[in-house]
Amino acid sequence: MTPENLQSIAFRWFEAFNNKELEKLLSLYDEEAQHFSPKLKIRQPETNGLVVGKDAMRTWWQDAFDRLPTLHYKVTSLTANGDRVFMEYVRQVIDEEDMLVAEVLEVRHGKIISSRVYHG
Repeated sequence: MTPENLQSIAFRWFEAFNNKELEKLLSLYDEEAQHFSPKLKIRQPETNGLVVGKDAMRTWWQDAFDRLPTLHYKVTSLTANGDRVFMEYVRQVIDEEDMLVAEVLEVRHGKIISSRVYHG
C-alpha cells in the first residue's frame, strides 16, 4: 500500500473513533485482527492485553465509549510506510490528565490486521 493509502486508513480510524461510530471503526479491521492495549491489560487482566477478532474489539471499544463519553484522540503525527502506519496522538478525557499515546496499525489488503497501543 502507498503511504497515502495507509494515512487515509488512519484518518478514517480517528474519525470513526472520535465520533464513536463503532461499526465504521470495525469495518477498517480484518475479521481476525488483533488489538493490544495496556489499558485492556489493566481492565481485563485475563486477556493479557490482547483481544482477537471484531467481536472482542467491539466489546472492548463499546465499554470504553460507555465509560468515557468524552474520550477523544487528538492526532499529532502520522508516519506510514510499507504495511504499517505509526500514529501518535493525545488521549483526552474531561477531568483526566492528557496521555500521550502511540499506536501502530499493520495493514494487509486494505484492512487492519493488527493494532498495538503504547502509552507515554
